[in-house]
Amino acid sequence: MRSLRSTLGALAIAGAAVGTGFFGFNYAQNTQFAHAAEQVQLSRDQLAKADDLSSVFRYVGKAVEPSVVNIAVTKTQAVARNQRSLPFNRDQLRKFFPNNGEGDIPDFDTPDDGQQYELHGTGSGVIIDTDNGYGFILTNNHVAGDASQFEVTLSDGRKITDASLVGADKKTDLAVIKVKADRLIPAKWGNSDELQKGDWIMAFGSPFGYIGSMTHGIVSALNRTHIGILGREGYENFIQVDAPINPGNSGGPLVNVRGEVVGINTAIASRTGAFSGIGFAIPSNQAKFVYTSLKEHGKVTRGWLGVSISDVSSDLPLAQSFGYQGTTGVLVPQILPNTPATGKLKEGDIIVSIDGKPVENMVQLRNQIAATAPDTDVKLGIFRDGKEQTVTLKLGTQPDTFAAATPGHNGSSSAMPEADAGKLGLRLASPNDDVLKKFELSDVKSGAVVTAVERNSLAAKAGISAGDVITKVGRTDVKNANEAMDALNKADLKKGVRLYITTRDPESGQSMSRFLFIRDGH
Repeated sequence: MRSLRSTLGALAIAGAAVGTGFFGFNYAQNTQFAHAAEQVQLSRDQLAKADDLSSVFRYVGKAVEPSVVNIAVTKTQAVARNQRSLPFNRDQLRKFFPNNGEGDIPDFDTPDDGQQYELHGTGSGVIIDTDNGYGFILTNNHVAGDASQFEVTLSDGRKITDASLVGADKKTDLAVIKVKADRLIPAKWGNSDELQKGDWIMAFGSPFGYIGSMTHGIVSALNRTHIGILGREGYENFIQVDAPINPGNSGGPLVNVRGEVVGINTAIASRTGAFSGIGFAIPSNQAKFVYTSLKEHGKVTRGWLGVSISDVSSDLPLAQSFGYQGTTGVLVPQILPNTPATGKLKEGDIIVSIDGKPVENMVQLRNQIAATAPDTDVKLGIFRDGKEQTVTLKLGTQPDTFAAATPGHNGSSSAMPEADAGKLGLRLASPNDDVLKKFELSDVKSGAVVTAVERNSLAAKAGISAGDVITKVGRTDVKNANEAMDALNKADLKKGVRLYITTRDPESGQSMSRFLFIRDGH
């Protein structure tokens, strides 16, 4: 009996010890988290009164680092036999998927049919929100998009595998991941519109897998476009920085001296794959819009006008041919049918403002329209018929691809003889069946088809090519080659002539219209 009492007493003591150990462990973790959160707030308070540059960098690091994560991903790539025309090579794969010598990058020279390859890569991300035991992480699409598995490493060393992709947006190269975890500290958004060239910035992430890295530099330039990273339909409006950014930094935050996220590190300009002094980050104001849409809807729904546009500044003589004397604004060369712009805007309109805010260029207009919810009424200030006026229209929903919004037409026109526009260096024909078949112009009903362009002529220098279709000369609509010739013969090339031309993209089959202004400068 005494032995039984002793045994029960020992078990009770052991149970108490286990319970104390469990709750003690939990208490220690909660205490550690509370201390980290307190340190973040303290660092942010200290940033406001930091009196030397080193302390600024130290405090920014302490304020931001708890929100930065490393993201290891697994992606599956299928490759057909003898497929050699891949959009990347082995060296490029190593740049984006450093494998630390594990040899997991496949040889694509002679793969078997239907073979599936696993690519293991690493990138970075930043915790933006927490909600009921879950965290939401913003990163790049090229890091997380199409990934089948995730392993997220937090700043305190915890590894989270309970993670899933909420949504991704290829047009801005952004993605949102959801993780199940507690004791997460979200970062603080900053206002990227306040950035100026020369401002100090810091880049956080995991270059080459080195978790917890921080670099610094300045804003080298703003509003960098036409970089070629996101393709024709992408929204490129990058912050250029000289803070070292390397593979693995992608998706990490770019922050200001207040410890606020002002960008998402995305790419570098380099001939070697290593950092060469030029890095690019997505502005936080653009990223915030995309993040909110992905988190709430799993996709990005953008506003849409249904027009093609070009910068006034890229061809001032063309803008002046409409009587416009400004140097900024956006010209509308084409209105797609059955879109929000139909019946509201006209070819040749110049957009100078949106909702009272001046429009400088097409990047600004595209971004503002895309960041406005569909079914929203917008007021466009336009220049038309020699004066400024206001047009109000309701935005539509941007289609997944612009090619899907381009209508197709069938039909043919009666034959007309080929004509010679000698002053411009053009030969023209009416859109008969033979001409339409030769230049694959099944959707053309009227106009003058360019059948030949003389080398070094005015037309060639203006960028006109065989297969282009002229539908307007000055303000005169032309239905065939003869009407085009009559209008061209009346034009004074010393003063210049404006043409409205439709060009077919041979790759997509999409037809795009534009204005050209041609003047004989001799």
